[in-house]
Amino acid sequence: MVLMTAFVSLVFFYSLVSRRLEQTVLTAPILFTTAGALVGSSPEVLNALASNRKGALLVAELGLVMTLFADASRIGVGALRGHPNLPVRLLSTGMLLTIMLGALCAMIVLGGLSWWEAGVLAAILAPTDAGLGQVIVKSPRVPQRIRQALNVEAGLNDGLSVPFLMFFVALAVAQQEPVLGSGVLPRFLLEQLGYGSLVGLGVGLVGGWLLGLARGKGWMGRPLAQLGVVALPLACVLACEPLGASMFIAAFVAGLAAQAGFRDVGRHSVEFTEEWGQLINFFVFFLFGLLVASRWTEISVAAVLYGVLSLTLIRMLPVAIALRGAGLHPATVLFMGWFGPRGLGSIVLGLVYLEKATNLPGESTVRLAILATVLLSIFAHGLTAAPGIRRYATAVGSLDKSAPEHQDVDCDTERAENPRRRPT
Repeated sequence: MVLMTAFVSLVFFYSLVSRRLEQTVLTAPILFTTAGALVGSSPEVLNALASNRKGALLVAELGLVMTLFADASRIGVGALRGHPNLPVRLLSTGMLLTIMLGALCAMIVLGGLSWWEAGVLAAILAPTDAGLGQVIVKSPRVPQRIRQALNVEAGLNDGLSVPFLMFFVALAVAQQEPVLGSGVLPRFLLEQLGYGSLVGLGVGLVGGWLLGLARGKGWMGRPLAQLGVVALPLACVLACEPLGASMFIAAFVAGLAAQAGFRDVGRHSVEFTEEWGQLINFFVFFLFGLLVASRWTEISVAAVLYGVLSLTLIRMLPVAIALRGAGLHPATVLFMGWFGPRGLGSIVLGLVYLEKATNLPGESTVRLAILATVLLSIFAHGLTAAPGIRRYATAVGSLDKSAPEHQDVDCDTERAENPRRRPT
C-alpha cells in the first residue's frame, strides 16, 4: 500500500505540471526514476517491494507486451523499403554488431562472465527506447528521415532482441548443466520461439480479420475499437502461459500480423499506449528507481565503465559502420549514434531474465551492469536531447535539399510517425 500510494501521488502531481515540464530537460523517466530511488531509500518501501515482487514484475511485463504490440503494429512495411534504407541498416548490421561488440566488451571489462552470459547482457541492452528520446523523434528541427529511422529502429529492435536473449540464456544454462544441455536448445526453439510465433500469428491474423470485418460491417462502435485492439496482446499473454511460450515474441508477431486484416490497428494501439499505457511505463521507471535504491552500493566501477561504453563505443561504432555508404553528413551519423537510449525494453528484459532464476554465476554482474547502463542513459540522453537537437540542426541546416537527410519518406513511414492521422 505504501508503494502504490507513493506512485499514485507522484502520477497525480506530475499530471499537474506536465506541460510546464515539457519545456525543461526534466523528462518523465528522469522524474519517476529519481522519485523511485528516493522512495526506495525507506526500508519499509523496499520490504513492500520484496513482498509484491511478482505483481510488480507482471505490470512491467504487460508494459513491454503492450509496447511491443503497438510498435510492431504501427510500423508499416513501407518503412522498411527503399535504398539506402536507414532503419534496415540499423536493425540488421547495426544491431548484430551492437550485440557482438557488447558481448566482447563485457568479457573484457566485467570479467567472470561466460561468453553466453556476456551475450545475455548484450542482448538485454541492445534495444533502444523511443520514449526516452521523444524530444528527438517529435522535433521538427530534426530531418523527418532521421526521426523516422530512429523511431522505427526503437520500435522494432526490442522485439528483435528477445530471440537473441532467449537463445543466449538457453546456451548459458546448457553450459551449466551439460547433462541436460543436449535438449535445452531444441526445447527453447520449439517452446519459446516456435510456439510464441505461432500464437502471435494466430491471434494477429484472426483478431485483425475480425476487427476489420466488424469495422467494415458497421458492427463495432468506434470508441470500443481501441479496446478490441488492446485485447489482442492480452490474448497473447493468456495463450502463451499454458504453452510456456514467449509472450513478448507473440505480442510482437501479433502486432505485425494484425495489420493484414485491420489497417487501423496501429493507430488504435498507439492511442492506448500514449494514454493509459503511459501509466504502465511510468511505473516501470518508478520500479527501476526502487531497484537502483536497493542495489546502488553494489554498483562497481567496472559496471559504470561498461555502461559508458554501452552508450558510446558499443552503440556508436556499429551505427557508423551500418550507415557507411548512405551519404549522410558526419554530424548525422554522430547524432544517430548517440541518441540510442536504453530504457523500458532493457529494464523489463533484465527483470524477466533475473526472474527466471537460472542461477547462472554471472547474474549479479549482469544485474549491476544493466542498472548502471540504464541509469546513465536516462539522465545522459534526457539532459542532452534539447542541446543535441540545437547543435545538430545548426550542423545540417546548410545542407542542400538533395542531401540524403532530406529525402522524402513514404506514406507508411508517415503513418508510423503520425498514427493518429486517418488514412485517406
